[in-house]
Amino acid sequence: MLRLRLLMKKCYEVFQRQSEHLSDLCIFASMGLLFQACAVILILSDLLDSHQLVQSLEVSVNVTVVNFDNEWIQMTWAAIENFPGKNVTFLYQYDKDPWKQCPSYLLDQGYNDGCLFKTEKRSLAMSIKDKNGSEELFHKKIQTDFFIKPSPPENVTFLWKDDRVTVTCSKPKTLKRCLKLEFQYRSKFDMEWQSRKSPCCSLEDQGFDPEKCYSFRVRLERLYPTCNVVHYASEWGAVTFWSNGKMLGSCADDIKRLSDAIILLIFFLVIFLIIFILLIFLCKWQRFQKSIMPVIPDPKYIFTDLFTDHNGNLQEWFDKTENAMVQAKMECEEQECIIEEERVQEKKKDVKGEAKQRLCELPNMHERDYLNSVQNTCLPPTSSDMVSLESFKFLMNEDMYVML
Repeated sequence: MLRLRLLMKKCYEVFQRQSEHLSDLCIFASMGLLFQACAVILILSDLLDSHQLVQSLEVSVNVTVVNFDNEWIQMTWAAIENFPGKNVTFLYQYDKDPWKQCPSYLLDQGYNDGCLFKTEKRSLAMSIKDKNGSEELFHKKIQTDFFIKPSPPENVTFLWKDDRVTVTCSKPKTLKRCLKLEFQYRSKFDMEWQSRKSPCCSLEDQGFDPEKCYSFRVRLERLYPTCNVVHYASEWGAVTFWSNGKMLGSCADDIKRLSDAIILLIFFLVIFLIIFILLIFLCKWQRFQKSIMPVIPDPKYIFTDLFTDHNGNLQEWFDKTENAMVQAKMECEEQECIIEEERVQEKKKDVKGEAKQRLCELPNMHERDYLNSVQNTCLPPTSSDMVSLESFKFLMNEDMYVML
């Protein structure tokens, strides 16, 4: 601007110097041309200033524009960050139509934070001013079809044949060439979605297991940067569940239900097993109870004479039981002596019987054997002979007495 003003000043000085040598007619013609040139220069300077101002306003305020399926435009400007403590006014203009105020504001903490208005034409100018409309805080011109966000696909169909799935949807409202169809799927064994993309509005993929259950979902995506200056895609459509060409309510439905006969059999087996366990438990309960909680005997029933005969007098009971034990011991010793004598008598009888048996066997012997046998039989044992009777041993003297 300063250079332009200096240029105009120099032109005017030149005009004054040359006007001394020109006629009046030439002076008026030259002045007209000079003023026209000055006017053009002033207009150009104003345009440059306004363009710089618009650029500075666009850079200073960050706005978000979304054109929903080329039907509604939503513009937000983050009022809390960009205009703290201020309430602003939004105006918009299509082509050369009159400026319009926002019909529906979006609020954030009581401040105007965005505007929602109908899409009408391709060229759109937007302006944000202060509350009174005297100061412009933001100005921008855009092409609305570069900010389109498509709607979710409609009339989506899935055709499952063998291990292939074909996905189709109806024609969208916006340009078909600017859209891609995105198909995602996953099975119960997949942690993340598997994605496939294809030009709108048909897609085919393969490698699906007929034995598995899959979750399917689709959406439309706007081509970036060919058709959009911002990467926008539609919301995901409803998730559907498929297995071997059949649509299910959920992937839990693909579990095969057991037949009624198998369920009844399992029920009876469970009942039988419970009864069997109970019977074993009842049979082993007493032993189990004794192992865990052994029975403590009551001394009242074991030592009945202590409490009945002696009224709990322990010393008197000890004296009585001690005498009884001595007497019982003597009786046992006498009984053992009697039993021992009986055993000795039986042993003697056995010895005599053996001698008789040997005498009966003598006729069958030779004469020499017979004499030796008689001699051995009739000779008494010597004084140093030991006679064993079962576990008892006796020393025999020459008088045939037994020495104990």
